[in-house]
Amino acid sequence: MQTKGKTFRYGNNVDTDVIIPARYLNTADAKELSLHCMEDIDKEFVKKVEPGDVVVAGWNFGCGSSREHAPLVLKTCGVGCIIAKSFARIFYRNAINIGLPILECEEAAEEIKAGDTVTVDFDTGEIVNGRTGKSYRAQPFPEFIQDIIRAGGLLAAIGGEENA
Repeated sequence: MQTKGKTFRYGNNVDTDVIIPARYLNTADAKELSLHCMEDIDKEFVKKVEPGDVVVAGWNFGCGSSREHAPLVLKTCGVGCIIAKSFARIFYRNAINIGLPILECEEAAEEIKAGDTVTVDFDTGEIVNGRTGKSYRAQPFPEFIQDIIRAGGLLAAIGGEENA
């Protein structure tokens, strides 16, 4: 399983309120929420993001509240993967639970520039920057987590999507 797309680059401590501002959480409709994804840090994000694109960030991506809406709106916008130096633990688990692939790779997060095209292989953890040709290695998920991501999330993986 892999994704290929252009990159959007952000810094350290991108919190969940930046990913989806709390002022919009009066709806549960993911498509409606996704219209406001990243708007407080990047007003053009929702206009430019395309299916498969990759978010690259620094330390502690997804810190702040435990809202599952944050990874959900990124996935709904079409983000194919997030590469960061590190993730807030709750965001990390929420991303897996909704089937959004995320990889920790300090070197890739340091060197990949905004607008680069990257290919990410989730089975091997290989990240290839199309601009430079450089390859990076992240720790791939174990097979059971890859199964969750392939299924589109935890509920779908266990066959409980209709009960959600």
